[in-house]
Amino acid sequence: MSELLGVAVLGAGHMGADHIRRIDQVVSGARVAAVADPDTGRAKDAVAGIDGASVHTEVSAALDAPGVRAVLIASPGPAHEEALLAAFERGLPVLCEKPLVPESAGALRVVEAETRLGRRLAQVGFMRRYDAEYMRLKSLLGSGRLGRPLMLHCTHRNVSSPPGFTSAMLVNSSVSHEIDAARWLLGQELTAVTVLRPRSASNAPEGLLDPQFVLFETADGALVDVEVFVNCGFGYQVQCEAVCEAGSARIGDEHAMVVTTAGGASEEVAQDYLVRFADAYDREVQAWVDATRAGRVTGPSVWDGYAASAVAEAGVRALENGGRVTVELAPRPGLYA
Repeated sequence: MSELLGVAVLGAGHMGADHIRRIDQVVSGARVAAVADPDTGRAKDAVAGIDGASVHTEVSAALDAPGVRAVLIASPGPAHEEALLAAFERGLPVLCEKPLVPESAGALRVVEAETRLGRRLAQVGFMRRYDAEYMRLKSLLGSGRLGRPLMLHCTHRNVSSPPGFTSAMLVNSSVSHEIDAARWLLGQELTAVTVLRPRSASNAPEGLLDPQFVLFETADGALVDVEVFVNCGFGYQVQCEAVCEAGSARIGDEHAMVVTTAGGASEEVAQDYLVRFADAYDREVQAWVDATRAGRVTGPSVWDGYAASAVAEAGVRALENGGRVTVELAPRPGLYA
């Protein structure tokens, strides 16, 4: 197939604008055909210089725009369910940024809608599955060389939290990536969660419980702990160490640039997830475009998105009540076996 894949991008904010740039300048085989955002000025800025990209305020208008054959959803999470169902009605393949839908009930409705179609149309944007270090760790664990995994120790730090960031969002927004990564790396469902709350950092906004220590239990008896600290002040850091019966492996220690000057040296620390995971995003979107042009759907499924939302909801309950909360998942449809 030589024709470029026309993509409608829903959302032209920080993430959406980066995907628009990526499709236009980095990814091969695709073009930006339409953009939808309630802020018309922001959408026009995002597509400035891109020929043939129409701008819309309504999702339906973007999906029905000439040349659109696939959809990339980068709008806020609460808008995802409506956009996904609209894409399904039109038979359009979708790459949906996480969360699939913030509430597990809505995410399950998306699972049920896709199941009724009898085929997969959507991929969820858990980009860590496309990061070189995470892929190496997945391959190593899958080889059995280190024996059975016993524990995952994870770190997730941000320079600062955006306005309006809540204590619950440390779990259902930030830690949602660790939820999916743990399920994928271990090949197990997460069955219970406990959230511990140390004293809040002095630079955390008033009322924000930051940092938090999240402990997950898995179906096969492994443990996953996550230190999440979204106002650390110094950089964006993501690390993961797998401790197994015959060895351990850690990722996230690689550094970008080391600058040496008279009297000392300094290491560059990423300040943003779009910097740390730039290659992963590029690889993810390219894989989605390639698969879509070939008539296939690969990568994390809407079931993975639903499971992440369900685990995150249990984590928020654990944060609120201070106890251990079990994770309840609906039966997995055969489409995602």
